[in-house]
Amino acid sequence: MRLSGAALCLLSFLLLISLLLSPTFAIKKSSYIVYLGAHSHGPEPSSDDLDRAAESHREFLGQFLGSSDNAKEAIIYSYTRHINGFAATLHDHEAAQIANHPKVVSVFLNQGRKLHTTRSWNFLGLENDGIIPSNSIWKKARFGQDTIIGNLDTGVWPESASFSDEGMGTIPKRWRGLCQNDKDAGFHCNRKLIGARYFYQGYAAAKAGLHNSSFHSPRDTEGHGTHTLSTAGGSFVEGASVFGFGNGTAKGGSPKARVAAYKVCWPPVDGNECFDADIMAAFDVAIHDGVDVLSASLGGSPTHFFNDSLSIGSFHAVKHGIVVVCSAGNSGPADGTVSNISPWQFTVGASTMDRQFSTYVVLGNKKRLKGQSLSPKALPPNKFFPLISAVDAKAANASAEDAFLCKAGTLDHRKVKGKILVCLRGENSRVEKGQQAALAGAVGMVLANNELTGNEIIADPHVLPASHINFTDGVAVFTYINSTESPIAYITPSTTELGTKPAPFMAAFSSKGPNTIIPEILKPDITAPGVSVIAAYTEAQGPTNQVFDKRRIQFNSVSGTSMSCPHVSGIVGLLKTLYPDWSPAAIRSAIMTTARRRDNSMETILNASYSKATPFSYGAGHVRPNRAMDPGLVYDLNVNDYLNFLCALGYNQTLIKMFSEKPYTCLKPISLTNFNYPSITVPKLSAGSITVTRTLKNVGPPGTYKARIQKPAGISVSVKPNSLNFGKVGEEKTFKLTLKAETSGAARDYAFGELTWSDAKHFVRSPIVVKAA
Repeated sequence: MRLSGAALCLLSFLLLISLLLSPTFAIKKSSYIVYLGAHSHGPEPSSDDLDRAAESHREFLGQFLGSSDNAKEAIIYSYTRHINGFAATLHDHEAAQIANHPKVVSVFLNQGRKLHTTRSWNFLGLENDGIIPSNSIWKKARFGQDTIIGNLDTGVWPESASFSDEGMGTIPKRWRGLCQNDKDAGFHCNRKLIGARYFYQGYAAAKAGLHNSSFHSPRDTEGHGTHTLSTAGGSFVEGASVFGFGNGTAKGGSPKARVAAYKVCWPPVDGNECFDADIMAAFDVAIHDGVDVLSASLGGSPTHFFNDSLSIGSFHAVKHGIVVVCSAGNSGPADGTVSNISPWQFTVGASTMDRQFSTYVVLGNKKRLKGQSLSPKALPPNKFFPLISAVDAKAANASAEDAFLCKAGTLDHRKVKGKILVCLRGENSRVEKGQQAALAGAVGMVLANNELTGNEIIADPHVLPASHINFTDGVAVFTYINSTESPIAYITPSTTELGTKPAPFMAAFSSKGPNTIIPEILKPDITAPGVSVIAAYTEAQGPTNQVFDKRRIQFNSVSGTSMSCPHVSGIVGLLKTLYPDWSPAAIRSAIMTTARRRDNSMETILNASYSKATPFSYGAGHVRPNRAMDPGLVYDLNVNDYLNFLCALGYNQTLIKMFSEKPYTCLKPISLTNFNYPSITVPKLSAGSITVTRTLKNVGPPGTYKARIQKPAGISVSVKPNSLNFGKVGEEKTFKLTLKAETSGAARDYAFGELTWSDAKHFVRSPIVVKAA
């Protein structure tokens, strides 16, 4: 942050008084950082460029210290590549004088700081500023030691430090997988990355018999798979950051787990990257290999179970005790967009965490609008530039709509050059808008949300100075432009800000319920951090994955339900280590029933428009790993329960056999509302009332649990019995929940409530979702 003029004067005065009151020999030097913004030599400087930058620092500091020789002696570091500045030992009054110089962005003490993680695990309570408390599930579950997490994705970058096997023991004997590197001799597995395979024939078939030698490797050349796998099970890596932002120790949810990559996704064909034939083959092999958890950050439009390779593969995996965690999709915020809706899949929505990469748009009318960006480039300090809306900068042959979105070929270079361009979010990618702005000669970009995306701001590694602002602030920018003859603006450099509020709130892109295939099953099940998540990345692509981006980084910040999914996969890995005999349904129940519905301001979780979110966005709530390791009670399910579920849907015996591998007779007709799911959803409250049944299993100490109801609006709810006594582990108790419309017009739209069973220590919560017929 740049000090104000008043603050600098005060600092100079205090430093001068200190100087006058102290003997000369007692004046103490301190180390300071002098930040000068960005370099002019570009992203790929030559050795001469680096030398010139260092010399410019010495000359600049020499003005204050009397000579370049004195400056050379004082300088600790010269930042000559991307960051422009230096660190030096200075007297306090010298630092104050330098801070007043017009070329200086800021001067600040070189203070010792604690390491911060890639933040999400701190936000989830597994550590506290790098310290792992004794009650952390990490310690209890031995960091997921020897749990095997498989990942269906774009492969893996094996050289990443996140897959180092330092300190790991021998590979578990139960592992039957392999490292498929017969056509890529440079690809290596180890005791951490214990397996890697690739599946491309379905993809090749979809692309008319495509055959390319580059497809004969599990190596990740896209970045997505490396990011997701390291989020789930990556090792500890100190000093991880994106261009210096978010600096800390990267690690996965189960940092001592073994990991395996199953490459099923390739460059897009008509917008599709992962094909059913390959997905099915990968599931089949992964089950054989011996994985404990499968993470699948992919999916399509919701469809019936037998038309969905992920659903079929997941069912067979769950049958073998493998927990399958899937992303909910990025088609929000519209209702009914959630995918991976099978009851045997664990489906994850995406929400924010309490970290932002803040940058401000300062308008000529002195308004400061907070945005986010990970651009390593910065404008000259406090220099204002002309500000122009992309609509006003449209090329003669372009439509106003396309120009507003800053699409390729829609901007007039003569109108844009030397200005800050304001683009509207939507259709083309956010970083592509920045590239088009740069190509048109813009010095910076303001990316304004549309009304649909509201307050969801995503920090991207833009190729020019940029700030992504919310819808309301975007309106303020356009209002200023339209009311001012010569609008001007300045974009401040990005900084990492922790402890931001409110957090979490739901990402606008996160797909929402209701479940359009089986509305009696609430999806998504849970939400987890999925916005601006830093994790390992491929070095075959730039951070924006655009052809124009020649930069390479080891860690990247990415957003999507693809990022929230592996957070839950990592947590599942911990529970697998703690409770190897628990069923996939019990593990899911433990995570769902211990989730929270409030943010760090102790208010109900919001959506991206800052209105109250509902279980259609977050399912049971935001994941709380430490609570999940001691849920008290669980809603359990076995394979026969899933087969009875299919019977209730009307599937015939022949189809059910495809799932069960042997003939199965439906024992008795069941209502879908009685399926023993941790959430309770009644999409058609016909005849004014309905009674649903659930069974709870004790997985904790003996105790008596009492029911507490938060009723949905317009619905009365009663529980019988309202008290359950458990005497031993594994004991099961059944209860009935009766829901009744209080008036004839009640709950014409969905209403939401909550059932909680508690013994005063454990709180076993289930969302109630109901709609009158």
